[in-house]
Amino acid sequence: MIPLQLIAAGSAAPEDDPRVLVLANDADPMEASLEGVERIELNFPKFTDGRAFSQAYLLRRRRKFTGDIRATGDVLIDQLVQMYRTGFSSAVLKEGKDPVEAERQFTRYAAFYQADARVPQPHFARG
Repeated sequence: MIPLQLIAAGSAAPEDDPRVLVLANDADPMEASLEGVERIELNFPKFTDGRAFSQAYLLRRRRKFTGDIRATGDVLIDQLVQMYRTGFSSAVLKEGKDPVEAERQFTRYAAFYQADARVPQPHFARG
């Protein structure tokens, strides 16, 4: 089972929906107003730009945001596990990518020694 919800390419939020915050890639998530926000969309302008990973982590761990954090843009299947670990809860796959391949990634990498946004204790500290 994939712990990250996959959204079909081309599914965009209405631009006037006040419950959705589209956070620019260079914006500081610590300064964003989250009042009334249910979903935050973070963009990957190209797969080599990982600033959205840091934004998601800060939103989950420091801001304690419990709503949907959605990855958009150049989202590739091999990034999905790391997206989940840094706090993303949904992702819009890049056009032409097969969602069935995503499940293989989560099966292949099912456990980790390090702490992350989902599991705050490293493996050795878990009871």
